[in-house]
Parts: sequence; C-alpha cells; structure tokens
Amino acid sequence: MTHLAPEVRTTILCLFAALAVASMVSMLLTRLNPDRDFLELRKRVRTWWVIVGLFSLSLVWSPKAAIPFLGFVSFLALKEFLSMTPTRRADRRVLFYAYCAVIVQYWFASTASYGMFIVFIPVLMFVWLPTRMWMIGETDGFLRAAGTLHWALMVTVFSLSHAAFLLVMQVGDAARLSPIYPSEVSMQFPGPGLLMFLILVTEMNDIFQSLWGKTLGGRKVAPKISPGKTYAGLIGGVLTSVAFAALIGPRITFLDPTRSLIAGLIIGMAGFTGDLCMSALKRDLNIKDFGATLPGHGGVLDCVDSLIFTAPLFFHFVYYCYG
Repeated sequence: MTHLAPEVRTTILCLFAALAVASMVSMLLTRLNPDRDFLELRKRVRTWWVIVGLFSLSLVWSPKAAIPFLGFVSFLALKEFLSMTPTRRADRRVLFYAYCAVIVQYWFASTASYGMFIVFIPVLMFVWLPTRMWMIGETDGFLRAAGTLHWALMVTVFSLSHAAFLLVMQVGDAARLSPIYPSEVSMQFPGPGLLMFLILVTEMNDIFQSLWGKTLGGRKVAPKISPGKTYAGLIGGVLTSVAFAALIGPRITFLDPTRSLIAGLIIGMAGFTGDLCMSALKRDLNIKDFGATLPGHGGVLDCVDSLIFTAPLFFHFVYYCYG
C-alpha cells in the first residue's frame, strides 16, 4: 500500500463508510415501510459493495493492478454491446480480433505507450477489421457491420482505456502548468488520485443530476430518449459537480482549484451526454438494459455509460495541461 497516497486511502475509507450508511438506510426504510418494495435499492447497494470492494482491492494490490481490472470491465462491456447489436454470421471470425484488441489496448496503457495507445483502435483496427471483413467475401450489410464493430471498440475499449492510462500518467518535464502535489507519495504515484477523482465526480454527477431533476422537474431535455432528464437536473447537476470537483480535486490530485473546477465542468457535461447517447442506443435496440450482470444496475454498459465520455475528455484535459 506504499504506492497509495494518504489522501487516496482516506477517500477509499470514506467510500466504504458511505456504503455502510447506505446499507443502514436501506434496512431502515424496509423496516419503516414494510408495504413498499425496496428490493431494487438493496440490490443496487449490494452491487456497489462488490464494485467498490474489487476496485479498491485492485488499487491497493499494486500501482498497476487496476489496469487489468478495467480491462476486464471493457471486455464485459464489449461482450454486452456485441450481444445486443445485430451482427452478421460471417463476422464471427472477425470478432476474435475485436476481443484481442482489449488485451493489446490495455497493454499499451500499462506501458504508457502513448503513441500506440492513441492510434491502435482509431487507426490500426479501423483499417484491419473491414479488411478482414472483405477477405471473407460477404458484402451484404458490410457498412452496418463495419460501423457497428468499430463503434463498439471505440465506446467500450478505447474510451474506457483512458481511465486505465491515468494510473501511469506522469507530469511532463515541459508541462504547461506546475502540479501541486497534496503529498510526497502522490508525487511518485499520481495516477490513483486522478482515477479516483474521475470516477467520483462522474458517479456523483449522475446522482446529482437525477436528484435535481426529480426535485425541480421542469422542461425535459430529450423526452423521446430519456424522459427523466430535465434542464434543471442538467444545470443543477453540472453546477454541483463543479463544486464537488473543486473541493476534492486539490486534495486528492495535483490539479489546482481552477483546473479542478474546469475538470468538473467537463465531466458534468460529458457525463450527461454519454448517458443520453447510451439511452438513445438502447431505444434504437428496443431494450431496457444492456444486460443483467450487475443486479440493480443492469449491465456493465449501464453502469459505465457516463464514464465512456468522461474518461477520454478528462484524460486529454489533464494530458494537455500537465503531460
């Protein structure tokens, strides 16, 4: 645990404390309202215990142990995506390369090979997958199949892998801004703090937008896609996320208050957009959830829908300022 800065350890303990409070509240609600069904709430809380437990264990284990954990999340998300979207029978042989791309992409992330990391899926796999398709000789539905498979890799592997790259990110010698490290350990291992910041602000943004939307109501942003999303929820959620990011950013990362505030704004807007994009996809596929892997949440993609957009944008913002 010597690679974890004191502020990151404190954050992990706070997460478990929050889960303990959530468990007690769910049990209390069940006793006070025996006629109401709180099964879904209890399932969500139990699932969060598992997610937070495994994620925390991977962070504690070693500086890079969370990278294969996130890679496994990408694998499950890709599997869900491909199982829900229509694919041609002839493309079964091509899917092998798509799944192999998960291993390669996260290996580039673990070795901090930024050049290959940034071009492998958007360029190399973009060229190879349709090439392998025409080699099969099946032309019916070629455009739809190629577009679907490449978008699946971009969404579930390329985007999420940016969260893994945060673990190995180091401040460059010619960085545009000078980092402000909260502790000596974070100077050597800044990655866990950056990853915790990204995930915490992303998840809190989802919660804040839902709470503000249900509390204030008002005009809906996209009623045909997600009837629960309102402008009041969007604005209230983003402002609350910005304040939350400005509060915790300087305490667990090397971001100064201004950069923390900007990061909170980026994550707030991107998280909202990512959620709506995944909702639009589910509407198109006529499904409620991407799967049932996570009780109370649906599938893995349902749980990381916002992170798909927030991870790459936050990564490149930090990389531009400090990389």
